Amino acid sequence: MLYVLSMTSLYCTGTRSRRLLPPALLLALALLLPACAAASPDEPPALQVTPAPTPTSPPLPALQVTPAPTSTPPPLPALSLARVFPALDFQRATNLVQPPVPQRLWFLTEQSGRVWAVSGDTAAAKASLVLDIAGKVSRAHNEEGLLGLAFDPGYAASGYIYLYYSAANPRRNVLSRFTAAPAGLTADPASEIVVLQIPKPFGNHNGGQLTFGPDGFLYVSVGDGGGQGDPSGNGQNLGAFLGKILRLDVRNASLETPYRIPPDNPFVGREDARGEIWAYGLRNPWRFSFDQPTGLLWAADVGQSAWEEVDIIRKGGNYGWDVMEGAHCFTPPQGCATAGFELPVAEYGHAQGCSITGGHVYRGSAIPALAGAYLYADYCSGTLWGLRYEGGRVTQQAVLAQTALHIISFAFEPDGESYAVAEEGVFRLQE
Repeated sequence: MLYVLSMTSLYCTGTRSRRLLPPALLLALALLLPACAAASPDEPPALQVTPAPTPTSPPLPALQVTPAPTSTPPPLPALSLARVFPALDFQRATNLVQPPVPQRLWFLTEQSGRVWAVSGDTAAAKASLVLDIAGKVSRAHNEEGLLGLAFDPGYAASGYIYLYYSAANPRRNVLSRFTAAPAGLTADPASEIVVLQIPKPFGNHNGGQLTFGPDGFLYVSVGDGGGQGDPSGNGQNLGAFLGKILRLDVRNASLETPYRIPPDNPFVGREDARGEIWAYGLRNPWRFSFDQPTGLLWAADVGQSAWEEVDIIRKGGNYGWDVMEGAHCFTPPQGCATAGFELPVAEYGHAQGCSITGGHVYRGSAIPALAGAYLYADYCSGTLWGLRYEGGRVTQQAVLAQTALHIISFAFEPDGESYAVAEEGVFRLQE
């Protein structure tokens, strides 16, 4: 049938070429002339369809098509949190970090100014005091204290530990380097080299995250200085350290030269800006982390009165505070100019919590359905969320657990397994 139809079409639409056909074929096609008789030489003829003959053999079975595999990830799983180090009792833990050494150790900081080394399995873990700087740390405000900890990338050889803490008289945030003994389990308070001191007017909004990036530079989060609504306008002031994420070169730090400014920082050379600034327009970026496979820098910025936000921090980015809170106008409440601001990738209102705690992207293997999801929580409500971010947008977002914990930080092992650090203890995330 298909042959007859195609040949009919060929003959009726190609009348100017009939003389080119072989005589035998012309004779066969002559039988088809009735099909073309009604057609005008100047108009395409109507298609005449001849019914197909009744088949003499069973029809072929329908083609079975297997759908092509997709990259759609599974739904985000519900999680539970299992207490680790149950025999140990810490007072307001603020950080839990593993140093880059062969032995499996955790370093845990208490807000009061103590650093502990935790060794052994979760049931029989033991803690030893590494460093006590409580005499240097101010706890005059609820948000003040020992807030940040990072290990030098060459810690196994150098023993360098970086701490970020609040100090008084005058009120300021201090970034310092201490040196641990070769065994790594004790550090001398007298070994301190002060890298940077940042005066601040109020006790809240201190920031405090310390993280070495894949580039080897030290990234530091600094809050806007406190008060309601950023009264000094620090978030949008490139001449101030407050309300920023800084990027410092602390290699070969000394008393004379405690740090250098990387020459590719975004505001190097501008007279109205501090060259140390990597990103700005932040209120209180409490926790941030790098996702090694993608290179993205994830941060959670604590909101003022209505919105908590998750940001992806980009070089030179302006995150809007105090013109905006989350994706919403703050000053003024309506009609603010938003051009040039980096909007959050996710946010939630204060009906769901009051203070966001940033986490990290899960890269472990124990919870396959969680792979690639960014984890974050709320200190007040105890809610733990996860989201996936692909192609410049959030593709999945879900509540992973509803806890009664005051989650203040997150931690992860080199193999990617994740922990939540709460005022009530340390907990491993599991299905």
